[in-house]
Amino acid sequence: MKTFNSGITINQGYYKSFQPSLINKNWEISDLTIIGLLSKADRQIGRLDMYSEYVNIDLFIRMHIAKEATQSSKIEGTQTNMEEAFLDKKEISAEKRDDWEEVQNYISAMNEAVKMLHTLPFSSRLIKQTHKILLQKVRGTHKLPGEFRASQNWIGGATINDAVFVPPAHTSIGELMSDLEHFANDESNPLPDLIKIGIIHYQFETIHPFLDGNGRIGRLLITLYLVSKGILKQPILYLSDFFERNRTLYYDNLTRVRTHHDINQWLKFFLAGIIETAKKGVIAFDGILQLQKNLEVKIKSLGNRSVDAQKVITYLYTQPVIDATKVVELIQKSNVTAYKLVADFEKMDILKEISGAQRNKLYVFKEYIDLFKDE
Repeated sequence: MKTFNSGITINQGYYKSFQPSLINKNWEISDLTIIGLLSKADRQIGRLDMYSEYVNIDLFIRMHIAKEATQSSKIEGTQTNMEEAFLDKKEISAEKRDDWEEVQNYISAMNEAVKMLHTLPFSSRLIKQTHKILLQKVRGTHKLPGEFRASQNWIGGATINDAVFVPPAHTSIGELMSDLEHFANDESNPLPDLIKIGIIHYQFETIHPFLDGNGRIGRLLITLYLVSKGILKQPILYLSDFFERNRTLYYDNLTRVRTHHDINQWLKFFLAGIIETAKKGVIAFDGILQLQKNLEVKIKSLGNRSVDAQKVITYLYTQPVIDATKVVELIQKSNVTAYKLVADFEKMDILKEISGAQRNKLYVFKEYIDLFKDE
């Protein structure tokens, strides 16, 4: 990729915008470091995807998406944590509700986008519909949800004149996104899919086709692409945590492509993120399997109440924050029985009280959530 040209700067009068080159063309990988990283990334994703075969992934998908939603939104400045992502709106303090709603929209956008992949290809239409869900009834809802921008935007700076980066003029978005879509779906292009999605992510962030939400959508597209190509059977790999922990490098490497035409350095960073994230995903699933074994032993000690306990545990894998009222609903027993089961779970360190309230206490499945926090 030595001959790669990222684009040109265009004088728009009182400001300059960046016009990226089209990407649907023949690419040649000549950097051996990239080839080596690609091989490792393929291996690690294969190991991670293997869990889809013998672990009930559906139980744990929600945790993966909740982590992605909180980390991707954190890059944009929101402060919702994983425990809060599973609370009801009424349980969130007024000053944090805007952040919480953005995270909930991200979760909804990912879930709906994965469903849409059954009927839609990886396309501008899919991207627009996902964006519409992302910005529904939150900050940015006035910024054309589901529609490409019809005006100039910029990144950083109080005004366009002191912006860190000015994306291409809105008049070229149609052509650029069409090119990106064709590149993504061109089966005759021999470029490996992990390299393709690395280029697609860079190009999407450079085009910045929406007035708001570009970062979150761009990161979400990585997982959608991997699922659409069958590289992952389920959406269980997300890079936002890696990007958040390496935020400066993330932005610096994207910028370097535009300023130095250095796509190789970006791809090395991107593939390193795939490798690290997939490895941590494997560790998390190993931790889940060990946790399940440990819980089986604990639950058996409850004797004839173990059936009720298992119902609650199964629920906690998808919704790791619970109250006694929900336990009553799950086991279809009296309040006294439910409270006793909750108390047993606390003694066994399965549940931890987090609300500090005297009534309507909330409990978190802490050991399980910690597996994803440490992932």
